[in-house]
Parts: sequence; C-alpha cells; structure tokens
Amino acid sequence: MPTRTIDGRRLELSNLDKVLYPSTGTTKGEVIDYYTAIAPAMLPHIEGRPVTRKRWPNGVDHTAFFEKNLVKYAPDWVERKVIHHKERVIEYPVFDSVAGLAWLGQQAALEIHVPQWRFDGDEIGPATRLVFDLDPGEGVDLADCARVAVAVRDMVAEVGLTAFPVTSGSKGIHVYVPLDRKLTPGGASTVAKQVAGNLEKLYPKLVTSNMSKAVRVGKVFLDWSQNNPAKTTIAPYSMRGRDQPMVAAPRTWAEIEDAESLQHLRFDEVLRRYEADGDLLADLDPGADSLEKYRSMRDPAKTPEPVPSARPKPGAGNAFVIQEHHARRLHWDVRLERDGVLASWAVPRGVPTTSSENRLAVHTEDHPMEYLTFHGSIPKGEYGGGEMTIWDTGTYETEKWRDSEVIVWLHGERVDGRFALIQTKGDQWLMHRMKDQSPIVPAGKSDLPRDLAPMLATQGNAAELSSDEWVFEAKWDGYRLIVEIAGGEMKLRSRAGNTVTDRYPGLESLVADLGDHEVVLDGEVVVYDEKGIPNFGLLQQGGAKAEFLAFDVLYLDGTALLRKKYTDRRRVLEALAAMAPSIVVPPLLDGTGAEAMEHSRKQGWEGVVAKRKDSVYLPGKRSGAWVKSKNWRTQEVVIGGWRRGQGGRSSGIGSLLVGIPEGDGLRYVGRVGTGFTEKALDALAATLKPMERKTSPFDEVLPAAERKDAVWVTPKLVGEVRFGEWTGTQRLRHPAWRGLRDDKRPEDVVRED
Repeated sequence: MPTRTIDGRRLELSNLDKVLYPSTGTTKGEVIDYYTAIAPAMLPHIEGRPVTRKRWPNGVDHTAFFEKNLVKYAPDWVERKVIHHKERVIEYPVFDSVAGLAWLGQQAALEIHVPQWRFDGDEIGPATRLVFDLDPGEGVDLADCARVAVAVRDMVAEVGLTAFPVTSGSKGIHVYVPLDRKLTPGGASTVAKQVAGNLEKLYPKLVTSNMSKAVRVGKVFLDWSQNNPAKTTIAPYSMRGRDQPMVAAPRTWAEIEDAESLQHLRFDEVLRRYEADGDLLADLDPGADSLEKYRSMRDPAKTPEPVPSARPKPGAGNAFVIQEHHARRLHWDVRLERDGVLASWAVPRGVPTTSSENRLAVHTEDHPMEYLTFHGSIPKGEYGGGEMTIWDTGTYETEKWRDSEVIVWLHGERVDGRFALIQTKGDQWLMHRMKDQSPIVPAGKSDLPRDLAPMLATQGNAAELSSDEWVFEAKWDGYRLIVEIAGGEMKLRSRAGNTVTDRYPGLESLVADLGDHEVVLDGEVVVYDEKGIPNFGLLQQGGAKAEFLAFDVLYLDGTALLRKKYTDRRRVLEALAAMAPSIVVPPLLDGTGAEAMEHSRKQGWEGVVAKRKDSVYLPGKRSGAWVKSKNWRTQEVVIGGWRRGQGGRSSGIGSLLVGIPEGDGLRYVGRVGTGFTEKALDALAATLKPMERKTSPFDEVLPAAERKDAVWVTPKLVGEVRFGEWTGTQRLRHPAWRGLRDDKRPEDVVRED
C-alpha cells in the first residue's frame, strides 16, 4: 500500500485511482490532493470543532452514510473529544492538520460537517459564529437566495456585525456572521431566529423562517436552526457528495449581488480561486487568541518586551530560539514556532548535551513571534525581570507534536540534534537528547530520499525586498514537479505526491543526461504559447510539449542538500546543468524585487518568487523565507452601459458593462462590479445620466443575464480596470475598477497584451 508523508505524518493511501464522481471521473487521489491543497484555508474554520463525516466509499452513485464516532483504526495522532449525548457517548475527531484532512480524503469522507461552537477544554464552548442556511423552495433559484443573502448582510450590519457568503455547493447559500461577543450555543440560536423572523416580516413574499415544507413553495427558507448546539453545517471548503464535485465555496459580495450570474463552484475552481485570492473567510474564524495569557502578565508601558495587540497569525512554523535568561534564577528559554506563536519551556540547567541525562523543562505561556529576536533588560519587579540574551537560534523540523510529547530536530549554530520534550505532570516536562541522532531528512551521505513534498512560498510583496538578502526568480504558470532519477529510471511526482511520469513523455531526455547519477530536482513543468510565454491552459490540454524548468536541487549522488543554503544549492544546480543540456535552469532576475516585478510584468509572466539567500529547503512547508507575488494586468475599457445593484446598491450602479473598440464597433469584454467607492459610484451615475440611450452600443447581443435591467449609454467614457487574465471567450476575468481615464478617448483604447 503506497504511503505519503504529509505535515510530518506518514499516511497509508489506497485506491487512489478509484473514481468517486463518475460523471467527471474525479478520483479519490484528486479528492485527497484537493483537501491537502485547501487545508491552510479550511482548517481555521473547523479546528476545535467536532467533525461529523459523510462518506461515499464506493462513489457518489452509491449509498453514503454519516459517521460521528471515530473509527478504532484511526491514526493515534488524530485528536479525540468525547460528548455525552442523551442516548449515548460519542468520541468525535477534531482536526487541525493537513494530514488530518488527507486522512479524511482517504476515508472518502467527501463531506465535513461541524457545529458553530468550539470546544472549551473538554466541554462544549460558546458559539463563535452564526450561520443562516438559505434553502430555495420549489420555484425558487440560487439568484433568489442571493437576494435574501444580501438582505441578511444588511440587517446584521445594522448592529455592527459582518457577514460572509458561501454558496453551499448543493442548492442554496450559507451566510456566516462572526460573533464579537460570547453567546451560549442556545443563545446563538435565539439571535439567529430573531433575525430570520424579522426578514420574514420585511419580505413576506420571498422569505419564510417556518420549517414546514408546505409553506416553502415560491420562497427561500431562512433556516436559523443550524445554530442549535446539536446541529451541524457543511464546513466551508468541504466537497459535496453530489453528481458533480461541487464545494461549499466562499464568495465575494460582488458575486452575490450579481445574482443572475451566480453558480455553484467545483473543487478545481475553488482551488484556483484560493491560490489567486487567498481565503475569503479569513476574518470569520481568527482562532483562539493564544497570547491572551502572555499579555495579561505584562504591561507594555513598563517592559521592553514585545506586546503585540493583534491576534497571532500562522507563519512558516519552523523557527526556534533559545534565550539565556538571568532572572531571579538563571535558566534557558526554549521557544519553538507553532501556529503563529512561540511555544515555550524554561529549562533551568540548559539544553541537554548527552542522551544520558534528562533536564527539567517548565512549560510556560506562549510568546509572540517578535520574541525570536528579543534581547534586553526586563526591569526588576516586572514578570521575568532580568537580563535576556539570545543563546542560539535557527530552524527546526517536527517529527511529532502532541499535547504531551514533542520530538523535533533543532538546527542552530550551537545546537544541532534530535530532542524530545515529554510532559510528566501539569506544566512539568522533561527535555531529552535522543540517542538516535539519524536526521529526519537525510543529511550528508545518505540514500536518495523518496516522496519529498516541495517547499512552498507565502503570499507577499516581492517589490519591497532588496537584493542584499534575497534573490528573485520568475513565477511560472505551470505544474510543480519533483523529479527523482536513480538507477537510470525517472519518477515525476506532483505537488500532492502522485506519480505523473507517463503524463510528460518529453522529459525522458533528463534520464539520458542524468542516468549515471542519483538526483532529486524541484521545478515547474510548463508549455509555451507561440510568444514563448508559459500557458497553463495549453498545459492542461496535454503534456507532450511540456518542458521542465529546474529551480532547485535537493539531492545529488549520496549527498542531501536540504540543509544547505539556497545560494549553495543554486551553485550545485548550475554546475549540474552545465554538464546536462536537458536541464533548463531559468536565470535569476537582476536587481531589486521591484525591478524583478517590473521585468516579469513586461515579459507577461505570472509573477515573481523571492527567496532568501540563506534559506534551507523545508519539504512540504510553507515558509516566509520564500515569498511569491503575482502580477495583475490592467486594461483600458469603454463604458457601454450599467446594471442596477442589489441590497445597498439597489438605487444606483451595481456594475458597469464595458467593451473595447474593434473596427467600427464596440466588442463586449465583461462586467465590472468591484473596486468602486461610494463616491465614485455617485459621480459615475451623474456623469452617465445624460448619455443614456435605448439601444445597446455593443456589436453582439449580450447574454440574457448580462442585459437584464441594463441601462445603455453612448460609449464616450474611458476607464481602467485591473484583472487576472483573458478567458477563453475573451472576457476579463475578475476585473476591478481603477478609475476613469479622462485623458483617453474611446478610439485610443486597444486591447493590451
């Protein structure tokens, strides 16, 4: 049975080619890949909550079943929480890791359901959010649900709350509202019921809050009952067990307001949106504030220690610091980055140097990330008063992280080894240097490492980085590949760990050049268009013309290079390419990050990846030592009409209908509904009013959804939009308004490639 290492966990996977969605041919392997890739966005919305699973082990065309109790054969690292129901006791799983979601995919648990509350210790805690399930009755469609969703948003806004929409992937829409106050789970249900009742009174012909199916015909059922502590809702980003592999997909309010065009999204569409725009629900579930205790013990006016006011956000997860602390008693503070904070232990006698002794380690409160570089004098009388210096710092790898046991590899200037931290009682732990000092990741002379997952970059602004500490590479519009060559054979592995060697026959030339070597390369497989620019659409059509662009070497002829600096690995890669013509190593971009971004824009590339010169390679980890920046395109357009908005925009412009002059006419290129300020909308409405006309200025007849309620105008005004790319039908993808260009005439506007 094949295995895969995910987030430090070894998983046994089976039947990856088994089709779970017959209508699309979507396999279990693709489901696992999706949950693995979407995990950073999904986990904050399910962590700390009991998970009920709906499983389709034989595919969605067969019978499914709900599962609450955790199966006995579940991995021991899956967290368990017990709830005493009236009739029975259930042991629920709680998931907080990428590996956990991958295991759910292996179980064909397509749907993940959670309540609106989190555990508080081992007890049911307060609700952290409200959810409204907008379920269309007979004769009602998704567009009607969207109109009700806007009404929910506007009503909760009146009491200072923010709403987040999610198309359910089934029939309707879910509207989530984060709570800024503590409510019992029963109290949350009461508040939601009141909102639903008020909306029913305001829109009696469209909304019902009555659960009776007899009254739902022609209306949207605004289901408030899922806030009951015993109820669960499909989790954001969960797949659905429907004919198509749809997803409970977070949406923008602009999409919801454009009700007639709204559709449910498939898993591949959701993943592309997440990679481009991040988590649209990032402010819904900020997570527990693990620095609350730290702040309560310190007065920022009296201590030089960092006391950040913001909640912590997850980072690369691989940094450590050891500080020598001359407080009332001398000790050493060992701090490991975890979930956006530094998990901390005070070790009175310092880090053990041999495996023959255990050192007492007292588990203390989590510290902020700023403590990685803190040193100075804490005033006498303040908590921890005394002199603090940095004794060692570096990176670490996790072998095991449980509530009572942590095993890590520390890589610093003074400490380099495998250590265990083991809880004995309460906050009393032991720190132990392990006898077996075989590294988790091969270092030095070793066997060729198999199944390495690629290191990932964090989203950021490369334009702000200098060339002193960073190098800059092009971000390629293709698929990430790990290439393993040994014994004259080659294996190509996708980012998710799937073997895809047969998909790219053109890469066999790598074996011809490197057949006498053992090597592991990291890079991107691309297909170029006629202009020499990588084109993701062409790559999806087939891999016969694919080329491999190598940008890292992880292993070569018995030597693992993972712990080497990027600059050292780059030198090895370039030397290897010099003797193997089939290895294409794209050159680094000269100058600063801003210059690299400008160059990438001129070349039409997807963007830039910045890498710290001293960064080591962390397989499967998303690291702040690598930063990716994507390019946005801009286009001048001519306004040919507008459509009325929904909700708060119902009295004015909701979106603009725009085009580009072509010949003697105006070719329609899309609708722009985001990027406006209220002031800009009011000004546009006043400017366009005298230009209104009865007929469309566009050459083609627009789709019914586009021309519904449209107000046509004489095409005199030029504006500029920002957008992602051109669609296959030559429409602007995700356009956002930048402003009018009164320095341009319509005849000056051309498509900018």
